[in-house]
Amino acid sequence: MDYVWLVPFFPLIGFLLNGLLRNSLSKPLVAVIGSGVILASFIVSVALFMQVKAGTTATVTLFDFMSWGDVHIPFAFQVDQLSSLFLLIITGIGFLIHLYSTVYMKDESSLHYARYFAYLNLFVFSMLLLVLGANYVIMFIGWEGVGLCSYLLIGYWFKNIEYSNAAKKAFIMNRIGDLGFLLAVWWLLSKTGTTTFTEVFAKADTLSGHNLTIITLFLFVGATGKSAQIPLYTWLPDAMAGPTPVSALIHAATMVTAGIYMIARSNILFTLAPYTSSVILVIGTATALLAATIALKQNDIKKVLAYSTVSQLGYMFIGLGAGAYTGAVFHVMTHAFFKALLFLGAGSVIHAMHHEQDIRHMGGLSKKLPVTHLTFLIGCLAIAGIPPLSGFFSKDEILAAAYGKGMIWYVLGVIGALMTAFYMFRLYAMTFRGHFRGTHEQEHHLHESPAAMTIPLVLLAILSAVGGFLGVPAVFKENAHWLEHFLSPVFEKSTALQVTHDMSHQTELMLMGVVTALVIGIIVWAWSKFSKYEKTNEESTGIGKLLENKWYVDELYEAVVTKPVNALGKLFGKADKYGIDAVVNGLGRSVQYASRQVRLLQSGQVGSYVLLMVIGMILLFVIQVFLKK
Repeated sequence: MDYVWLVPFFPLIGFLLNGLLRNSLSKPLVAVIGSGVILASFIVSVALFMQVKAGTTATVTLFDFMSWGDVHIPFAFQVDQLSSLFLLIITGIGFLIHLYSTVYMKDESSLHYARYFAYLNLFVFSMLLLVLGANYVIMFIGWEGVGLCSYLLIGYWFKNIEYSNAAKKAFIMNRIGDLGFLLAVWWLLSKTGTTTFTEVFAKADTLSGHNLTIITLFLFVGATGKSAQIPLYTWLPDAMAGPTPVSALIHAATMVTAGIYMIARSNILFTLAPYTSSVILVIGTATALLAATIALKQNDIKKVLAYSTVSQLGYMFIGLGAGAYTGAVFHVMTHAFFKALLFLGAGSVIHAMHHEQDIRHMGGLSKKLPVTHLTFLIGCLAIAGIPPLSGFFSKDEILAAAYGKGMIWYVLGVIGALMTAFYMFRLYAMTFRGHFRGTHEQEHHLHESPAAMTIPLVLLAILSAVGGFLGVPAVFKENAHWLEHFLSPVFEKSTALQVTHDMSHQTELMLMGVVTALVIGIIVWAWSKFSKYEKTNEESTGIGKLLENKWYVDELYEAVVTKPVNALGKLFGKADKYGIDAVVNGLGRSVQYASRQVRLLQSGQVGSYVLLMVIGMILLFVIQVFLKK
């Protein structure tokens, strides 16, 4: 376990080499360094995972990070079941995305190619620091690191003002959430005297319900920013401004899973704060449904997937709010497989279409892009929850937990699942079925992507297909849920405190069958409806227009938040210029003017000096006489 530091160290070295030597390294060397360091981290992560699987866990302290009075905050890594699982997800999928990027970004200049891989390596380093940290302070360093890297990568093409604005939007909205995280850490430190996970969780039951609620609500505010929940979700769809592999990395393996990880890591705190758990359940459900409705009418291939991610993150929060921590982490894992697949598949389509992203201008690509088509279809089936693909098992576990909380949560979850099936197969059919609707030049140049792009697609498709078997529910086979058994030490205290709502196998099978039948029906409907899609100039009206414009949430934020803040900023600017600056500059000018006038007394004439001396002596005499009286 002492070699755990190598996991984040390799990406850090990659960042430094590609960043500092970007002017002198060739593209092939940049690609080897950028991808090789992530592969090295993956190999070390596998070795750590095997040790954890064998029953060995440890907290490795590297050095003292902060110390004052009785407070000691070490720079330490915690290697256990939860962190080792996330290490595999981050480094494994991260490597495939790096490999894919070596070809996808090949048209960039050598300088920017190296800059891209440097940012990508730093992104992975920050996420590894986040999940490995043994206390909230080290987690927060990684937390801020992924926020910085998201800004750098979303605004990678910085000469485009819209892309730069999208990067700033992501950065600012995440800072709002991060303030909540920071306040929670300070509150914990003041009440427990520590930020180390093991020590905090050992003292959790000594905290009052009031303190627990405040701390967990602040933590949840942080999670809403990083994991794009209402009201801080609008940055994530705009994050599509970055290169497509960046979108895959943000959505599948790094940033947006940070909030889920943080709450899962802090599970005992949230279990002891039922009010916060209820808030999480409500916000997660609302986000899942809202984002799904928006995805129904988006035409940008990446925007559909972006709102899909927001919706799927909502499902993960439903699991967390319902106390199904294993289910939430399970869905993080399966979602990482099929969402990375879908984004990289979308990138393959965009690459073939010469950067066209509007699905209304696609169609009939299945014959020209056979590997992309087949793997993308597997991803769509997985996210829709078709058995026995991975999404079926993880989403069913969350829906079962929602059912235990009340029928209303289950029904709303099923409605979201049906919308997921519809918008994903609308996307699939408009992209790959029917006839080609693009230009003749685009059709002439259509071709399958190179092996460096299709190999990751194939591997991710396999994971999307079989990954769910790590969590087979008891209704199919007793004790077959390997992931639940593996993660049980992390969630042991929470499991002991939770009230279980057992569902009979008969009921569970019936609900599975009904939902699966409904999802298949929705898929058939969307497939038949949009395989025959024809371009039209007619604009959407009514609810369709509302959904196309994303419920006008961005416009609402612009009117309610952005414009008033900008107006206030201009007001303060004028107050500074005509108020504070005027006073300060006025004093300066006054002193300057007075000095110029006093300077005139230095005439160089002796008679004038004698006269001034006499006047001075007279004044002193008068003052002395006045004081004696």
